[in-house]
Amino acid sequence: MSVTVRVPAKVNVQLAVGAARADGFHDLANVFLAVGLYDEVTVTPADGLRVTCDGPDAALVPLDRTNLAARAAIALAERYDRTPDVHLHIAKDIPVAGGMAGGSADGAGALLACDALWGTGASRDELLEICAELGSDVPFSLVGGAALGTGRGEKLTALETGGAFHWVFAMADRGLSTPAVFREFDRLTADRDVPEPVACEALLDALAAGDADALAATVSNDLQPAALSLFPELSGTLAAGRAAGALATLVSGSGPTTAFLVRDAGSAREVAGALRASGTCRAVRTAAGPVPGATLV
Repeated sequence: MSVTVRVPAKVNVQLAVGAARADGFHDLANVFLAVGLYDEVTVTPADGLRVTCDGPDAALVPLDRTNLAARAAIALAERYDRTPDVHLHIAKDIPVAGGMAGGSADGAGALLACDALWGTGASRDELLEICAELGSDVPFSLVGGAALGTGRGEKLTALETGGAFHWVFAMADRGLSTPAVFREFDRLTADRDVPEPVACEALLDALAAGDADALAATVSNDLQPAALSLFPELSGTLAAGRAAGALATLVSGSGPTTAFLVRDAGSAREVAGALRASGTCRAVRTAAGPVPGATLV
């Protein structure tokens, strides 16, 4: 038998970043929104642990035990005193190294799929605990919807949303390393006090009301200056989306994918077409959110 789990991408509608902690991480106020771009992780019994991947940019995905899907299978197996003898196949559609939590999605998907395949009966809290050990974004990939992540992003509080929000995503022609972006954030803020990160109340109200215009006025990403410093060409993509009529433009997470909030599906098609024609990005996708997190299919 095999088990398949579908897991969504995310966009950060607010990413407030605090100063570096003693452990090297940063405290965050991270408002996640799960959007309808998906990876699928299929788990099948095997003689040993194996990872395969297909889809856009699959060649960039590690297929060894550093892959978050493999690490998730190993972590769950260790908890239940078994060997992680599974073939993990990732059908990739979330941009790789794009700031949309594709690797985290694969980790959450593999964890849920292995739990179902092995019948471990792990509780939701236990699965979330393993997710947090795997990475800061992995817990949100499991739960989806909309949530505020605090700590390093792994402590989640579910948020109300009053409707769907429509987005256009522009993929860059190369990736950005999340640790490198945080190091650049530290360099850029070295000569000033970095305030404690807090969620924007107006933004939370806009989400709850389903008000795209109000959300557009409040989206923010403290990592954006660092991402633009390392990848200046992203400024041209942001400008093209703004000129095409996007309500708001921002770098998604640590980048380099850029995100454009629009009013509706028709606006998404128009902005996507303009971005494709601009020559400032490699590919363009549209999606709406919130959507559920990791789901058995």
